[in-house]
Amino acid sequence: MSNLISSAFHFSLRQNVWNSWRRSYLKIPVVEGRRFKQSSSSVVSSAQNRTLHRANDEGELCLFLWRFLYSSPVRHESGKSLCCSQSSLLSRCFCTKGAVAKFNFREEIKNINGLDDALCLYENMSRTRPLPSTVQFNQLLSRVVSLKEYSAAINLFKDICSLGVSVNEYTMTVAINSFCLAGRVDYGFSVLGWFFKRGCSANEYTFGTLLKGLFREKRINEAQELLRKMVGERALTMEKGTLKPNAYIYNIVIDGLCKDRMIDSALALFNEMPEKGIRPDIVTYCSLIDGLCNFSRWEEVKKLMKEMVFFKIYPNAVTFAILIDALCKEGMVDEAEDVIGIMKQQHVIPNVTCYTALMSGYCLQGRMDEAKNVFDSMGSSKNCAPNVISCNILINGYCRSMKMDDAMVIFREMPRKGIKPDVATYTTILGGSFRVGKCRVALDVFHEMQAVGLKPNFYTYCNMLDGLCRNGQVERALLLFEALERKGQHLHSEYYTIIMDDLIRSGKLNAGRAIFGDMVSKGLECNVVTYTVLIKGCCRNGLLEEAKDLLFKMGQSGLSPNEVTYNAIVQGNLAGGRYDDAEVFLEEMAHPYTFLNESQFLRFRLQPTQVHPCTFRNENQVCTSTSPKASINSAITG
Repeated sequence: MSNLISSAFHFSLRQNVWNSWRRSYLKIPVVEGRRFKQSSSSVVSSAQNRTLHRANDEGELCLFLWRFLYSSPVRHESGKSLCCSQSSLLSRCFCTKGAVAKFNFREEIKNINGLDDALCLYENMSRTRPLPSTVQFNQLLSRVVSLKEYSAAINLFKDICSLGVSVNEYTMTVAINSFCLAGRVDYGFSVLGWFFKRGCSANEYTFGTLLKGLFREKRINEAQELLRKMVGERALTMEKGTLKPNAYIYNIVIDGLCKDRMIDSALALFNEMPEKGIRPDIVTYCSLIDGLCNFSRWEEVKKLMKEMVFFKIYPNAVTFAILIDALCKEGMVDEAEDVIGIMKQQHVIPNVTCYTALMSGYCLQGRMDEAKNVFDSMGSSKNCAPNVISCNILINGYCRSMKMDDAMVIFREMPRKGIKPDVATYTTILGGSFRVGKCRVALDVFHEMQAVGLKPNFYTYCNMLDGLCRNGQVERALLLFEALERKGQHLHSEYYTIIMDDLIRSGKLNAGRAIFGDMVSKGLECNVVTYTVLIKGCCRNGLLEEAKDLLFKMGQSGLSPNEVTYNAIVQGNLAGGRYDDAEVFLEEMAHPYTFLNESQFLRFRLQPTQVHPCTFRNENQVCTSTSPKASINSAITG
């Protein structure tokens, strides 16, 4: 019994030291668990205490205790260590120093399942003599980044440097990437400067990482300025040579500009590449084609694809997937299916993304039988099996079409096919069930989601609040709303807007006003949708002056009314017979959309009682563009 107590205490002390090291040395918070509360002085001898007091740094003190405890593992009478487990990576922390040196750290790195595993393995690596190679430390650092533990990766990087490990350009790039992913690209530049002071050089991947970080933070001008400095006459010169931008660097900037809808700037850079002796590659063309498709500039897409073929850069599955997705979003699903046919003619095998985009197009048009046929054809293919995204799209299509039985069939088949439903899957099923009035099913799905370990997100709670309200369970929605507040959940303005909208819709305008006042008093930002919901409620109740005041407050808050806002207030004034005010609001609409053309306005003026609460579209709003089907075919086939 005494041995067991001693063993338990010894194990507890190791845990205390490990947690202390994590706090003081890596600056990582530790979740406290159950442990014995004896003092470490009862274990460490007086001679060892004197050695401990000579440690200058608190982190070194913790590490010394940690290593001391490794050197004398407590054993049971049977001879087996009570501190070691052979089935867990964490057990490596309780092995002797000699045994650590025999581990294959590369395999251990691959088997890391969480931050605790990574930190424990790092401790083993740091105790090994000689130290593992820089490559292995880099692999560990990259694994921590892949776990999205960016703060821990940054602290590990600092500790690796303090160990005296010979860090290289790859280490620097991983550290910079950690700062960029954490939203602190400015610190990434500081790391770059620190490496320059050490006489290290940077490569294109380092600068590519910084460029991606700038685009991620929407610092477009700074990203373009960095590229200009790199391509200028005085190129960025390092101590070990001159770095010149290549296709990789240009591709990052071009793709970033395209994603930010700055397609003309991207095309200008593309035209600059040959002048700098840089040949565009398939990645360059894919980014530009994607950007042009987003603006329906099909003639330029055709020109680019012809140019690709001329330079013997042939479209691949990614290129075709971009085209299929763009066509489906334009409503040209039949043309998108023709592109699949062209792919097969060109011996390019369609991938999951191609079929998923086509299926999404059919779902958007409500052509569920054709979408299901595409889904089934994916299942019969060995190299193109459906994934969770494919299933989610089909489920969403069924939910939009009010075919919940079909949606549930796909949902229940997913685990049998080895596809694990995610938060989006459960949220879609939940929302669809509410839409058809199946509240009990929706609530069961909500509880099942949490039972399998999935955490509801913003969209899940939006669906819950809206679904409960629309099915007459406003009180239950308010209880959920209050529960979120008690749990310390960040209450988005959208949550308030949903509750407010449903209260006003059910004729409880005063309750809706109270919710709006609660938002303002709590300092939550009211957006355009929030104001529009209240303006619509006022207009429906004939409170046109109050609606006008809200529109004025909206402008004072720096918000511009959108098409729905103007449509609501114009229709409200027409319904109330205030035609002159309606005309004034029509003239104020400095907006590309026209919701009531002249003939419609006259009709409302003559028959104000027939106003219908819908949004009217001007025929000029309909987008007309040349069908890209023939252009794509001719561009590819030449």
